[in-house]
Amino acid sequence: MPMDQAELSTDQVLRRDIPWETYMTTKLISGTGLQLLRRYDKKQENYKAQLLDDDGPAYIRVFVSILRDIFKEETVEYVLALVDEMLTANPKRARLFHDKSLADEDTYEPFLRLLWKGNWFVQEKSCKILSLIVSGRPKSQDSAIASGESNSKKEITTINDVLKGLVEWLCAQLKNPSHPSRGIPTAVNCLATLLKEPVVRSSFVQADGVKLLVPLISPASTQQSIQLLYETCLCVWLLSFYEPAVEYLATSRSLPRLIEVVKGSTKEKVVRVVILTLRNLLHKGTFGAQMVDLGMPQLVQSLKAHAWSDEDLLEDLSRLEEGLKENIKQLSSFDKYKQEVLLGHLDWSPMHKDPIFWRENITCFEEHDFQILRVLITILDTSSDARTLAVACYDLSQFIQCHPAGRVIVTDLKAKDRVMKLMNHENAEVTKNALLCIQRLLLGAKYASFLQV
Repeated sequence: MPMDQAELSTDQVLRRDIPWETYMTTKLISGTGLQLLRRYDKKQENYKAQLLDDDGPAYIRVFVSILRDIFKEETVEYVLALVDEMLTANPKRARLFHDKSLADEDTYEPFLRLLWKGNWFVQEKSCKILSLIVSGRPKSQDSAIASGESNSKKEITTINDVLKGLVEWLCAQLKNPSHPSRGIPTAVNCLATLLKEPVVRSSFVQADGVKLLVPLISPASTQQSIQLLYETCLCVWLLSFYEPAVEYLATSRSLPRLIEVVKGSTKEKVVRVVILTLRNLLHKGTFGAQMVDLGMPQLVQSLKAHAWSDEDLLEDLSRLEEGLKENIKQLSSFDKYKQEVLLGHLDWSPMHKDPIFWRENITCFEEHDFQILRVLITILDTSSDARTLAVACYDLSQFIQCHPAGRVIVTDLKAKDRVMKLMNHENAEVTKNALLCIQRLLLGAKYASFLQV
């Protein structure tokens, strides 16, 4: 694509003189259309605003008919620039496209077609305009389309056609941008508006769009990249309300990325939208457990100490903190513990050092002929991870301490020699917990209770 087309600005385009009279002579525009254009074109903003207030739908009809019937690039760019200028000045003017007097006009079709046919200026403007007019539609229009109502005999592009077409183009931009620096920001900006629509969420997930967004969740430094990051996180927040998208987020590396963004960002709006996303995800699947593992409780405490000016952000942080505390309580259950042991990778998650957990769940270790205790002892032989070995030794010492027959059972399962070997381990954390385990095994509960961890 020639760079002069790619780098065109709206102001540059609007400085052109378009020969409207020539188009009327060739019957590409009507006499009424010419009158309206002469009245509107090259006039002051406040004068144009008055014309749109008085006769807005008539101007929309003229603009749409030009985009439908005239293919000269300079003219197409000019009319798109006029529409963009009009909507930028007042986004509520998007409602004009849905006026009842335009019921027989296919107002969407030209913009949808130009998404794929034009140069970058044409594509970008068509995408922005379509997003705004779709978002500005009256919701009653959807039910009318769903029930098959139409005032016209000709086939008109439906809202679902538009939304699916937009999603297809946006995903194409995320995969292979038409413009090297503006393709992806434009696509994300439009998605941040469109993902409020349930049908867009569904189409976006079906088109495998979520995986195209996840790599964009990374700490940003420049103003441009901060805005892109904010809009990306806004998209993820909107997707966090949609279950199939949540399932995909769960299998991607989205959570660690979101947490890294919070750690590295000082922009309140970025932090707030990520915190809102985390609040949405907290009680879904294993997100809560992952957040605890990734140190989110400590991070929230640190964030609460910042001098944020947004009171809503402080409230959101407090709510997330409460949710994480609830999650930690739920994590201190034997099922979660069992899952951790069976996976063979242990860490200092809250339950290990929680006396209530051991007191309430000690008899659960007897299930299936002490299955979990046996796996714990096997880990001492098979794991090469120092943290896992240290936690396994500590847990064995807790079992010895809390179970009435703990010493006898652990001795019968031949754990003593395996723990003794670990007393010579190169890692201090492992040797410390191996020593504690042996002391409790040899001294018995009466004396071992005096041993400090």
